[in-house]
Amino acid sequence: MKRYNIFKVEALRIFFLVALTVMSCSKDDGFADDVIEKPNPSPDPDVEAFDGPTYPDNYSSIASWSSHSQWNLANVHDPSVVKDGEYYYMYQTDASYGNAHDGHGHFHHRRSKDLVNWEYRGSTMPSAPVWVKDTLNNMRSKMDPALPPIENPRYGYWAPCVRKVGEKFRMYYSIVVIEPIVGSEFNTSWTERAFIGLMETDDLASNNWTDKGMVVCSIADGLETYTRTSGNDWSGYFKFNAIDPTFIETPQNEQYLIYGSWHSGIAALKLNPETGKPDKLDTLDDYGVTIAKRGSSRWQASEGPEILYNPDTDYYYLFMAYDELSVAYNTRVARSKTITGPYLGINGADVSAGADCYPMLTHPYSFKNHTGWVGFSHNAVFQNPDTQEWFYASQARLPKDIPGINVSNAIMMGHVREIQWTDDGWPVIAPERYAGVPNTEITEVSFIGSWEHIEMKYQYKTLQTSKTINLTADKKVTGGVSGTWSYDSSSKTLTINGVKCKVKDAWDWEASTRKVTITYSGLTTGGLPVWGKKI
Repeated sequence: MKRYNIFKVEALRIFFLVALTVMSCSKDDGFADDVIEKPNPSPDPDVEAFDGPTYPDNYSSIASWSSHSQWNLANVHDPSVVKDGEYYYMYQTDASYGNAHDGHGHFHHRRSKDLVNWEYRGSTMPSAPVWVKDTLNNMRSKMDPALPPIENPRYGYWAPCVRKVGEKFRMYYSIVVIEPIVGSEFNTSWTERAFIGLMETDDLASNNWTDKGMVVCSIADGLETYTRTSGNDWSGYFKFNAIDPTFIETPQNEQYLIYGSWHSGIAALKLNPETGKPDKLDTLDDYGVTIAKRGSSRWQASEGPEILYNPDTDYYYLFMAYDELSVAYNTRVARSKTITGPYLGINGADVSAGADCYPMLTHPYSFKNHTGWVGFSHNAVFQNPDTQEWFYASQARLPKDIPGINVSNAIMMGHVREIQWTDDGWPVIAPERYAGVPNTEITEVSFIGSWEHIEMKYQYKTLQTSKTINLTADKKVTGGVSGTWSYDSSSKTLTINGVKCKVKDAWDWEASTRKVTITYSGLTTGGLPVWGKKI
């Protein structure tokens, strides 16, 4: 939700204007979760008593602002999650079904004690800081030739990142100027620059933020002009696009801002630990170094970086969103021993030099009895500080043209999912959303029965669908896939036809009556996801 170019900006504007007309819901919505009862009994007393989430995935009936107290994880886009005290706080891009958030401030947020039930708490910024317009027009006046000021710029408020640094919380946020640099047509001019700013607070519960001004802005490198020959001219004017910030403090106490989208790749910018900003922005080099790109063009379908350091593996992991956001979005990850790269994929390819990034961690998909999810990326990664469990959070959208749901692809639901780590140190994402299902003892006997199994491929805008398979007592795989299986209880690893998968107690969100189940998630040697759930 933060593409810094007119193709993306205009597409999003039209998309949400269309959605604005929609606030109705039909019973014929393609979902089996309209009526939810208690899950089926389980031999484990904790699981037998477990009542999981019951809210429907089609939330159009409560999408209006007057119902925002009921939203839970409805209307989430580009989330950032951080823990403070007993609460997790989630911050996001300005986006909602029907633009319900319009007129109610910016960078909205919610909080939860359990990652399942979320309290919507409104905006964190009432309006754009004055420095954005002042800085924009000051920069325009210094261009050659000088450009006139933009008196009433339109803005997009996109993809904040919130981190605790010392005793304070920092929010790095993106404000995009949605105006052509010259003229009035985006087909003949590149969109104006974007800005990343900084706010701070001592207490997330107070929601009292102090703005600290600009951190970095989009920077041109002089290789292209700001005019466009047509709407098909994708030779981006800016080198680095100042949106989608994420932050990391290394074990050596160095601080970096990782940012960028679509133009010439993802940048790493070293920060002054005291100010949270770079010491200077005098030359192109001061805007950071490229740590990931997709090919060598100036228009690359990758964005939404997220960065983490895992002390257990001693790697930095760079997550990215590939392709357009409404349907094709999919999540990739590369890793490096150093913060500035090179970042390598599972096949050893150098993503910092432009290689296509694998593993792929998420992709449009569907289990049976559900429409499936698309636009499934631009993620946050965070840990439970008490248990050290890792989590993935992003939006996912319903597919287009679902009967009974107007503009169904504008339904954007927040997904929180568990991350597990393969034996060779790669993250895998849970096939089902987190629901707080109690852990049980999973044994070989637990696997005998019927499963839905998805072996994902990368196919642009194409749902990856499940097949029904059976795991038999004699370790055979039958049904939609044939082969063998085995289980290592010491590492909770199920091996299906040579693919090692991590297993987990889970909540079956697609079942006609939601219930507890078991899932598995693994990667092929080429870095493609293999997901399954017991049915």
